[in-house]
Amino acid sequence: MEGLGIHTIDDFDYKNRTVLLRVDINSPIDPVTKRIVNTNRIDKSIPTIRDLMSKGAKTVLLAHQGDTLDYQNLIPLTEHAQLLTERLGVEVKYMDDVAGPAALQLVRSLQAGEIALLGNVRYLCEEISTFENVVPLEPDEMLETFLIRHLAPLADYYVNDAFAAAHRNSPSMVAFQELLPSAGGRQLISEFGALSKVLENPKRPALFVLGGLKVSDAFGMLRQVLESGTADKVLAGGVTGILFQMAQGVSFGTVQEQFLKDRSLHGFIKQAEGFLEKHSASFVCPVDFAYQDGDTRAEAHISRLPQDQLYTDIGRQSIGLFKSEIAKAGTIFVNGPMGAYENPLLSLGTDTIWNAMAEAPGYTVVGGGDSVNAAYKFVTNPEDKFDYICTAGGAMVRFLSGVELPLIKALRKAYGRKS
Repeated sequence: MEGLGIHTIDDFDYKNRTVLLRVDINSPIDPVTKRIVNTNRIDKSIPTIRDLMSKGAKTVLLAHQGDTLDYQNLIPLTEHAQLLTERLGVEVKYMDDVAGPAALQLVRSLQAGEIALLGNVRYLCEEISTFENVVPLEPDEMLETFLIRHLAPLADYYVNDAFAAAHRNSPSMVAFQELLPSAGGRQLISEFGALSKVLENPKRPALFVLGGLKVSDAFGMLRQVLESGTADKVLAGGVTGILFQMAQGVSFGTVQEQFLKDRSLHGFIKQAEGFLEKHSASFVCPVDFAYQDGDTRAEAHISRLPQDQLYTDIGRQSIGLFKSEIAKAGTIFVNGPMGAYENPLLSLGTDTIWNAMAEAPGYTVVGGGDSVNAAYKFVTNPEDKFDYICTAGGAMVRFLSGVELPLIKALRKAYGRKS
């Protein structure tokens, strides 16, 4: 793909060749049953897998589930293989071994058109985020890692379709490109294109709807989209909305203050002050908030907030204010819910705003785990209502922050060699 500067899967002949395909099928897991509760990423991986299968490739899937930061989700990929088999209509052979003797034997045994899924790559220490943070390696320094040493010699091509993990600098994401002709898959190209449309050439006015508890995501992209002029308006919901109102002197009381301090979020107030100083006209902040009062929902205006409550949704006045901006937008990007949407008493903000965006005439992109989950929870047929549902979270935030993602850098380097 000339514009992006990487190969696509249409650039190579895979017939009877072994292809390592890195996918991101990391899925939300029920904490009790350990079963997958949302198959969005699995579903989005199907087009590339099917294409390689039809081209006669021997397709070897590499994937992860969970990490050190969400260890409860670090489980085998057995159910993933079953779901892929159902969707593809052909058996996806599964081996709970990443790059050991059993995995290598399975790879060698594949015939043209067959597919295998190897074990959870995060079972290798070199693939977990903790290792990446403590032992930072360049891609050419990863060639002696266990995964690359064992699998690269068996492969003819490497394809990456894991845009959701594109911010990761791990061997399975950036090192095979040092040795093998490499390409981006259908999903990767699609995600990159949708986010580029938001970042580079949005239809005006461009509206960013930022919420959730992961405040670092919102603040991580704000500087880029505001200073570049990408964002015309920012709707600040969730904890982000609370922080921006606190930056303007609104008092939320000791319970809310302690909540922020316990999560090391209080420091973002100073950053919010800086954004407001430079870009105050760009922000639309909530004017009322909701909290749970026993078994009921209560709301209060920012001028008279009870000081002994935890505020976990935007109020009805704010919902009306936000809906007005959404109706006028040419482009809408959302990352993070308006509040604790899992609680029926506190889901009104997210439910109403998500449906307003679904019905809005502007080009809408939904990204991030909670945002996607909310789309499927509250909106009927979200795939038809939103223009794009992005599988990425951290990668999406870094992309919109103007950072070149490690995966894209590695694929561009491979393209530069004109493999």
